[in-house]
Amino acid sequence: SSGINAEWPLRPGNIKLKQEGKKLEHQGIRIEFLGQIEMFYDKGNNYEFVKLDRDLARPGELTQSCSFPFEFLKVVKQYESYTGRNVKLRYFLRVTIARRLVDLVHEREVIVHQLSSYPETNSPLKMEVGIEDCLHIEFEYNRSKYHLNDVIVGKIYFILVRIKIKHMELSILKRETTGSGANTYNENEQIGRYEIMDGAPVRGESIPIRLFLSAYDLSPTMKDVNKKFSVRYYLNLVLVDEDDRRYFKQQEITVWRKSPNSIVSPKRGVAAFGKDD
Repeated sequence: SSGINAEWPLRPGNIKLKQEGKKLEHQGIRIEFLGQIEMFYDKGNNYEFVKLDRDLARPGELTQSCSFPFEFLKVVKQYESYTGRNVKLRYFLRVTIARRLVDLVHEREVIVHQLSSYPETNSPLKMEVGIEDCLHIEFEYNRSKYHLNDVIVGKIYFILVRIKIKHMELSILKRETTGSGANTYNENEQIGRYEIMDGAPVRGESIPIRLFLSAYDLSPTMKDVNKKFSVRYYLNLVLVDEDDRRYFKQQEITVWRKSPNSIVSPKRGVAAFGKDD
């Protein structure tokens, strides 16, 4: 046992080291703020895109509990914290007490959210699904960009129906892409599913769609993060006929994190940051 515990502040200020035993000789104490991307299939390599450090104490002895002030100014936090199937992006503070044999290390993760404002352009989505002389369906959604607690509102129109459809559903697909070139890997995950109808539609019929995104655990859309990974979302419309043949159409949507009207103080141990100016 090291006999040292680290108490982390709510915001940068002081790091408290509790001495719970005999005196501790050390070769210096430092604190780091790190931004790191970890590929789960490449455990040995972590990619650091942010690294700042401060020396807290010169070599000496710790004989009692003490605290050290620290501050990291104008830290660029350009990406959002993210944990996926094959990749993790995290920010964390690390305190290292250097010793002759084994260093003592304490870490505390910092959650970063990238807050956005309403997009300047947000056009409706309109698409068609068709099989020549058999099926013609048009569907539209009210927007192409949605915040995490938004509602997808749309409508499906059956223009021509000459095949017997028994089931239709709308799902949200998340596609996590890691790597690049020949080493690109796509991980598809169905986040949510919404049954539109159960039974055969008729020509001229229309069906409304209303899908609440707040019911699902989504992250914002992330494109080419540090040239390591991307996260994209798609609306996937699926039709199944009486012979269990499946017809589908996908359309990408953009998901973003809405800036709250008021910032609530984060709980102890979690720091919330917006985008730097």
